[in-house]
Amino acid sequence: MKSKTNTIIDYFSKMEDFRINRKKRHLLIDIITITIAGTLCGCQGFDEIEDFGHHRAAWLGTFLELPNGIPSHDTFNRVFSKMNPVKFEQCFRNWVNAIIESKKEQLISIDGKTIRGAKSNGVKSPIHMVSAWATDYNMVLGQVKVNEKSNELRSNHDIRNLNINA
Repeated sequence: MKSKTNTIIDYFSKMEDFRINRKKRHLLIDIITITIAGTLCGCQGFDEIEDFGHHRAAWLGTFLELPNGIPSHDTFNRVFSKMNPVKFEQCFRNWVNAIIESKKEQLISIDGKTIRGAKSNGVKSPIHMVSAWATDYNMVLGQVKVNEKSNELRSNHDIRNLNINA
């Protein structure tokens, strides 16, 4: 058993806060935690995440500081649009990996989806994604964009890009 703790705060406190000090009304860790919790509860978009925060403010206040209450949807949007996505993904993966306990026989399903209506350089072009799904934990472990729709991953490169660390 690992001795590490598995809280979001433990893993995301390493994120650098890029915002100007005089403009900070909300802690970065509060914004990240509310967003992750809201997303895990099915929120789709920053308006819903703000609503989630207001409905769950008492619960969130038991482990977050929330010095100025729940941030607005505009604040969530601004912070996430300027956040380093690579660093965020790294913190998120580290947190998820700490949660998932190693099992000798864990079922990992591979599934592909086509996102229609996506645009690349202004031209409609479907995006093909392949995901690795941990059945026991009901969560995506990794996903990668592939060049074309297929029933198989085309190369070891596609498989390595899934970044499965479970």
